[in-house]
Amino acid sequence: MRLRALKWAPAQPDEARGTLWSRLRVAETTEEVPMDNPRAEKVAVVDEVRAKFDEADAAILTEYRGLKVKDLAELRRTLRANGGDYKVYKNTLVRLATNELGLADLDPMLTGPTGIAFVKGDAAAVAKSLKDFSRTNALLVVKGGVLGDKILDDRETSALAELPSREVLLARLAGGIAAPLQQLAGLLQALPRNFAYGLAALRDQVEASGGAGSAPADEPAADSPATAEPEAEHPADAAATESAGAPQATPDAEEPSEAPTES
Repeated sequence: MRLRALKWAPAQPDEARGTLWSRLRVAETTEEVPMDNPRAEKVAVVDEVRAKFDEADAAILTEYRGLKVKDLAELRRTLRANGGDYKVYKNTLVRLATNELGLADLDPMLTGPTGIAFVKGDAAAVAKSLKDFSRTNALLVVKGGVLGDKILDDRETSALAELPSREVLLARLAGGIAAPLQQLAGLLQALPRNFAYGLAALRDQVEASGGAGSAPADEPAADSPATAEPEAEHPADAAATESAGAPQATPDAEEPSEAPTES
């Protein structure tokens, strides 16, 4: 490939005028400039950026134009406490890495001084830290980012900062799981007690129904003497029948028993 190079050279004497005068002129020449292979340092940076995107759960791109070194150091400390790693690379090298990873949609964000917050863990906490920092340092601008395989714009990244932290979500999840388990434990504890109450009620009902059923069965036993009375009176009836069937003495039969009296 041939490139055009510009060189500055002192002016030569102007023989037509016969005078020497000092001036500078631009001599345009064309020379062969070979293209060198990419330096190993650049290749290492591209590999590092690609590895950072591969290992991160999320990445948030920001513009730090105008921030002082001490401000960037404070930002790095804040993000590191929440699982974020704030890095600054050349946009061209980052673009090479993201294109290899299929994240070419990040290219419009790779303009100007760009800092990338790589996240391992809670992306919402890092996004919230960036948003809080930008409130006191307006020079920090959140451009967008990537969460998993999804590209986020600035509004979606801002919405990510409004989400509860991972600890809060885990606490809510644990509470949602614990509530049905507590209800189940209460039901299991109440089951034996209710079963005992049911058995007691069934026993009382059986005893009540058994007492009511035995009373009619005992009544004929109480009346049995009354039914036995005719049997006791039966000999008397037999005697009466015998007396009734025996021949009674007639007046004619009694007359001979009296002796006749003589005068």
